[in-house]
Amino acid sequence: MRYVALLRGINVGGNNKVPMKDLKDSFEQAGFEKVSTYINSGNVLFDSGETEIETLIRRCEEFLEMRFGFPISLSIIDADDLKTALDHAPEWWDRDPESKHNAIFVIPPSTAEEISTEMGEIKPEYEKVFDCKNVIFWSAPLKTFSRTRFSKIVGTKTYQKVTIRNANTAKKLLELALNGN
Repeated sequence: MRYVALLRGINVGGNNKVPMKDLKDSFEQAGFEKVSTYINSGNVLFDSGETEIETLIRRCEEFLEMRFGFPISLSIIDADDLKTALDHAPEWWDRDPESKHNAIFVIPPSTAEEISTEMGEIKPEYEKVFDCKNVIFWSAPLKTFSRTRFSKIVGTKTYQKVTIRNANTAKKLLELALNGN
């Protein structure tokens, strides 16, 4: 099965540096096949016969911490679920060039519902939120971004349970996953 691993908190602000070549090598040494990475933010595409996501996550977290010397949490989504989520993205997501559009990938065992509950009610005048397949689609106008509930997620306990990619990255990861790259 084809998977996308989305590592959280690496190569941000010069902290938790993980070279993509080393990351790719780590996944290959762990026995995964057809491993590739996409951009420096910790996106890994790979094949595995394992079908239990939480088992895959635990395995990856263990070998990554051994290899890089610090804990790295991650979300893993199979290519089919990523396609389903993006196929069901709301019409407003990634449409307005004057807005920020993110895909917020929930790190199991947390769920999209749990994350949304922890964040509280959205501010509909400033943001739009929708979830599918443990992916939360979020959009907000750039000019009022700082007023949204999701702009305040950084530094919270909830922030530790997600990893965020912009719409372009999410769509490119799906394209790469479907093409076997």
